[in-house]
Amino acid sequence: MQSSSDFSEGTRELQTAGMTVSEIALLEGNASSVAEPGVLESSPVPHQTVDGTGDTATRWRGWFAALRCVFPIYLATHLALLILTYSAALFSLGNFSTKSLPLTTLFTSWDRWDSSHFTYIASNGYTTAWRTAFFPLFPLLEHLLAFLTGNPFVAGLIISNVAGLLMLAVFYRLVLEDFDRAQAWNSVLYLAIFPTAFFFAAAYNESLFLLLTLLSFYYMRRGSWWLAGLFGLLASLTRSAGISLLLPFCYEYLRQHDFSLKKMRVDALACTGAAVGIGIIALYCYYRFHDLLAFSHAQVVWSRSMHGPWHGLIDAAVIILRRAVLSFDSIHNVIDLSASLFILALVILAFIGPWKFSGAYRVYGLYAVTIYLFSLIFPINGGVPLGAFSRYMLEVFPAFILLAAIGKKPQANLYYLMLSVPLLAFLLLQFLTGHWII
Repeated sequence: MQSSSDFSEGTRELQTAGMTVSEIALLEGNASSVAEPGVLESSPVPHQTVDGTGDTATRWRGWFAALRCVFPIYLATHLALLILTYSAALFSLGNFSTKSLPLTTLFTSWDRWDSSHFTYIASNGYTTAWRTAFFPLFPLLEHLLAFLTGNPFVAGLIISNVAGLLMLAVFYRLVLEDFDRAQAWNSVLYLAIFPTAFFFAAAYNESLFLLLTLLSFYYMRRGSWWLAGLFGLLASLTRSAGISLLLPFCYEYLRQHDFSLKKMRVDALACTGAAVGIGIIALYCYYRFHDLLAFSHAQVVWSRSMHGPWHGLIDAAVIILRRAVLSFDSIHNVIDLSASLFILALVILAFIGPWKFSGAYRVYGLYAVTIYLFSLIFPINGGVPLGAFSRYMLEVFPAFILLAAIGKKPQANLYYLMLSVPLLAFLLLQFLTGHWII
């Protein structure tokens, strides 16, 4: 085992070759040397641009190392999803039934709710204005991959699951570079077992959106502004929530340039990447349907309208109090409101308390607030005002970084695991059997 002084000397030598400290730690298994466990206020590792063939090879080794680290989580969760998918067939067969289901049921049982909209767009394009609520990048990729699979839905499953693995690797590397290995591992684990995390494996755009968002954030933190802007643009072509990257991007750019306008360069234009993506969608909507905001107006189809972010939370609480305890509306609102309030508590703790993000890490808290508020502004006018919001909470990734810091306390870790995993299994079974979990 090398001494800490030897490791420090090796670190300095490799940094001059273009590696960051966290990449060295990732490759040598010494990520704990980057930051003390549980400390969120240490200075960030200086991010450097890597040039040269040898350095590029090292960079790829770092990514492969991250993939190896997260793969056990990915494999374990997907085995659990497969077992639950297989077992869910019993709900269709009934007690002591002599019939059997086709093997394709293992795939088709995942074809629920929004997945049909994506496959329709992949096959037919935007034939009506209301479908523009589903942004184009995911169905476009489904359309392209369908040339190989012959089925856009199967293509969607492949895209989501591959993107899901890459997403976990990027999330791990992002957290590792700013915090420590234990927090990176738990951040990935806690995200992967959140009660609605099965949407990362469904033919939805959740995993693709979070992958692109995390890549934008990763390169933003490293000061690779054009790459960060490109991934921000792609994220906003995947979901309208991509616009939430705009404010944190501008803040981080100014922070890394000491909030001095004199230090700004032409790469400041990369900050507009997320807005450009939305602009492209708006121009298409105007060209196709003569309505720049067709994608926003389409929310009316789902009885959604713009309100203050508190509106849906209050409405859900009122419905819970007024409905019978075991009614459909009451139970669904308890699930949706609990998820929203749980993430809200973590967002608040990102700014106050012992686990808060401060200094160079404040951009995480800023993004958490931005994406959280954006997620709440279109509640449903009806019995389930927070419908699908438990899924939207997956996008507030800084909440899981903070949760991982809290989870270093054994009891907090135990409670999260014991509550989240059963809820994940239950909600997946609801989804697979066609019940309303969106």
